[in-house]
Amino acid sequence: MKKEAVRARELEVKLRVDSFDEVVLGYNENETLKEAERCLQCKNPACIAGCPVGIDIKTFIYKVVKKDYEGAYFTIRETNDFPSICGRVCPAEYQCRKTCVLTKKGSPFSSPDAINIHFLERFVGDYGMTHNLEVPVKKDERLTKFKVAVVGSGPAGLASAGELARLGISVTVFEGLHKSGGVLRYGIPPFRMPRNILDFEIDYLKKKGVKIMPNYLIGAVRSLDELFKEGYSAIFLGMGAGIPAFLGIKGENYCNIYSANEFLTRVNLMSAYKFPEFHTPVNIGEHVIIIGGGNTAMDAARSALRLQKINKMKPDTTILYRRTEVEMPARRLEIEHAEEEGVNFKFLVKPEEFIGGDNGFVKKMRCLECKLGEPDNSGRRRPVEIPGSDFELTCDMAVIAVGLKANQLLLKVTPELKTDKYGDVTVNPDTMETSIAGVFAGGDIVGGEGTVIEAMGMAKKASKAILDYLLKQ
Repeated sequence: MKKEAVRARELEVKLRVDSFDEVVLGYNENETLKEAERCLQCKNPACIAGCPVGIDIKTFIYKVVKKDYEGAYFTIRETNDFPSICGRVCPAEYQCRKTCVLTKKGSPFSSPDAINIHFLERFVGDYGMTHNLEVPVKKDERLTKFKVAVVGSGPAGLASAGELARLGISVTVFEGLHKSGGVLRYGIPPFRMPRNILDFEIDYLKKKGVKIMPNYLIGAVRSLDELFKEGYSAIFLGMGAGIPAFLGIKGENYCNIYSANEFLTRVNLMSAYKFPEFHTPVNIGEHVIIIGGGNTAMDAARSALRLQKINKMKPDTTILYRRTEVEMPARRLEIEHAEEEGVNFKFLVKPEEFIGGDNGFVKKMRCLECKLGEPDNSGRRRPVEIPGSDFELTCDMAVIAVGLKANQLLLKVTPELKTDKYGDVTVNPDTMETSIAGVFAGGDIVGGEGTVIEAMGMAKKASKAILDYLLKQ
C-alpha cells in the first residue's frame, strides 16, 4: 500500500500574518520516522546526484529510520556544514526531491509523493543543534601552516570557510556589513530563516577556528594584492549578487519604489518590522505591488503584507508576473504560503509605466496584458504583449524583484580579475579558479543569482581546488 507523504506542521495562517515568526514548524520525531520509512533505499539513489553538495541522503535517512540521529547528523555534516539552514531554504522540489525515484521523469518539479528530504535534514540538523553535537576537526598537518582569506560571509563564503577549517587551515572571512550571513541574513525573512538558527550555524564555524571580520570591505579597506602580502596563500571570493536590476520603464524613480534588495535589507538586516524598537522605518503603502516571480518576490510580498497588518492596514499586496504560475521560478511552498496568507497574484501582466502624484510619490501603474509565446533561452515560454490591452492599477508602493547583479566594488579596483558580459567573475569550471592565480570564486558572483545550496556546491568545488593549490606550494 502506498504511504502518503507526511506534511510538515505549519503555523496557522491567522497567526502568521501578524508576526515574523517561523511559518514551517517541521517534523516531530514520530513524523520524521514515518516520513523516513517511506524511503525505498534505492540501490542507485538518484537523489544524491540531485544535491549540489552531494549529501549521502540514502545513508542519513537509513540512520534516521534506525533512530541513530547522531549518526545521521554526522553523515550530513560530512558534506554540508549547514543542515538546519538548508533544511529550511533549499528548493528541494527542483533538486533532490525532483530526482527522487517517486517523481515522474520529465516533471519540472518534484511529485508530492517524493520523500521530503529537506524536512528530514532539518530535523536531523536541529537535533544536532539542541544536543550540542560537534564534528571534530580532522587537521591535516600539511595544511595547518596556511592562511586563506574568504571575501563575503554569504552561503558560498561560509561553505568555503567550513570546508577549509575542518582540515585545520586558518581561515579569515571578511564581511562588508556589520553582521555576517550575507543573503541568509539580509535577504531571507525570519519567518523562513529564524535568526537563532543562522547564528548557531555561524557560531559553529567560529568554534572550528574560523575568524569573521565584519565591517571590512575588501576592495576598499584592502586589495587582493595586500591580502597576499599579509600572508594569505589563497583567496576565495563569495561576494554574491547585491546590485539590483530594474525595469527601465518611465516613472521608476518616483518615491516609494524600492528594489527588493533595499526593501528586504531594511526589513531583515535592519529589523524594520520591529520599528520603533529598531530605528529603520519602511514607508509601507496601502496598495503594494511586487514585480517578479522568484523567491525574492515571494519574500518581499509576504513581508509587505505582514507590515501592512502590523501597521493596522487592510492587507492589499499583489504580485505581478509576466508569465503564469507554472513558469514561476519560486519554490512551490513559498507560492502556496503567499496565497494562503492573502497575497494577490496577477499573471500575464507586464509593467509599462509608473504614474506619480504632485508630491513625487507613486500612485498608479500602467500595465499591459500578455500571452505566452514560444520558449526562450530559459526554456520557459516567452511573454508576448497584447497590443491595446493597457490598464491601470492603484499602487502607492512598489517593490521590483526581477533579479540581482554581481557586486562590483572589488571588480572595479581589480582589473586583472576577468568578468563576463554580465559582470560576473569568470572561472575555470573545473577548479573555480579566476584569472588571478590563487584566487577562486563561487556563488552568485560567478553564476548570477542562484540558490543557497547551489552557491554552497560551487564553494565546495572551489575549496577542493584550493586544497590542491596549497599542497603544490
